[in-house]
Amino acid sequence: MIPEGPLPADVIAPETTSRGRVLVIDDEPDIRESLEALLASENYRVDLAFNATEGLKKLETSTYDLVLVDLMMPDKSGMEVLEEIRLRDRETPLFMITAYGSIEVAVEALKRGANDYFAKPWDNEKLLIEIERMISKHRLERENTELKRALKQRYSFPNIVGKSERMMKILDLVAQVAASRATILITGETGTGKELIANAIHAYSARSEHPFVPVHSGSVPPDLLESALFGHVKGAFTGAVASRKGYFEIANRGTIFFDEIGTISLETQTKLLRVIQEREFMPLGSTETIRVDVRIVAATNAELKRAVEEGKFREDLYYRLNVINLALPPLRDRKEDIPALVDHFFAKYCKENEKYLDASGRSELRFEPEAMQILMDHLWPGNVRELENVVERAVVLASQTSVPVDVLPEHLLEAKGLRIRRDESGHLTADASLFEIVADYERRKIIEQLETSDWSQTAAAEALRVPLSTLNQKIKRLNIEIRKRGS
Repeated sequence: MIPEGPLPADVIAPETTSRGRVLVIDDEPDIRESLEALLASENYRVDLAFNATEGLKKLETSTYDLVLVDLMMPDKSGMEVLEEIRLRDRETPLFMITAYGSIEVAVEALKRGANDYFAKPWDNEKLLIEIERMISKHRLERENTELKRALKQRYSFPNIVGKSERMMKILDLVAQVAASRATILITGETGTGKELIANAIHAYSARSEHPFVPVHSGSVPPDLLESALFGHVKGAFTGAVASRKGYFEIANRGTIFFDEIGTISLETQTKLLRVIQEREFMPLGSTETIRVDVRIVAATNAELKRAVEEGKFREDLYYRLNVINLALPPLRDRKEDIPALVDHFFAKYCKENEKYLDASGRSELRFEPEAMQILMDHLWPGNVRELENVVERAVVLASQTSVPVDVLPEHLLEAKGLRIRRDESGHLTADASLFEIVADYERRKIIEQLETSDWSQTAAAEALRVPLSTLNQKIKRLNIEIRKRGS
């Protein structure tokens, strides 16, 4: 039974021995005071909310081990509060309390996500037993989840490579914000790895068991993007022969990632803002709304603030997205990460091409010191993506485990003055470098042998005593035009 009045102060345990924090949401003062006294006597910390609105505000700013919600309140029903809580948080235990003890109400509350149900007047001993059991169970589950997440964060961001101070700060932020529900805006130049960071945020969040849905906004035609995001019902437009779920519905309880968010139209921006604010949307052609629990992560290589000033991007949406900003550094500002990135991409592409792997399956390829220095000196306008392409090319063209300078793309060699330069008569310029002299000699020697072998590459390779694959690579790299045999 509910005790009459609060318990004496001398039976209330000090806060330092708290067994958990409980929020009571009830519009009746007597009930709030009775529950506060009962729970405090068992060493629980208790917060009180006199209506649904206040209770939801407390849940936005504080974390609780258990919530007790009255079914009947003046501003919102307990069922509505239950739905709103579960939309934001599916884990925290929640008990419904009511004077209306029908089986139908109890079943409905459990269907909507309540963990248990108590009708007034309840048995205090039973209530306390269930509260203790539920909090203990929830804490154990949370500790297991946090332990797994901590181990993942401590030992690996498998696809994000970098030990520079700037990257370590980014990874620390990823670990810090992943567990939150905040909307995140990732900014950075093209090729800096924005989608990798978004994936990491999802992987180390409580949503990791649910979908990560990328939306490449710039590649979807504006007239199709709305249908792709929100879905449509059969007959919504010409060609809609069946109903189709949108990305938001697919991503429910997970994460939706908007790449190049600055490219979406103002009309779609308005509808996206509504989803962020109301957590609901209406599929095209439908009259019913769908509620979702989706975390939004957006990315852009554009200056959104300038787009706002130019009227190309909604200011209110910008501030909704920019709750937490992760600004990724360009590769030229973290060049100390280049050697580790090179090793990472060598491992990836040697495995894909099944070449230059040692007995344990690790890459044996390495750039020669001169080639590595060229990579370190380059400004990398295409960032990590450009470096990845250079390393993949090296894996394909390599004829030995030590990769020489001449395997690098021409634009890197040209930037270092290593491209073969010729005068109008086709001869090397007077200031030709050693690299140019060697490459020119190699080119002339291969052409000479091809002519001798009647342009048979197999015969030429045998005569030059190199593998046919090596000769083919050199022919491509030195821009040697192959003639027809007998010509």
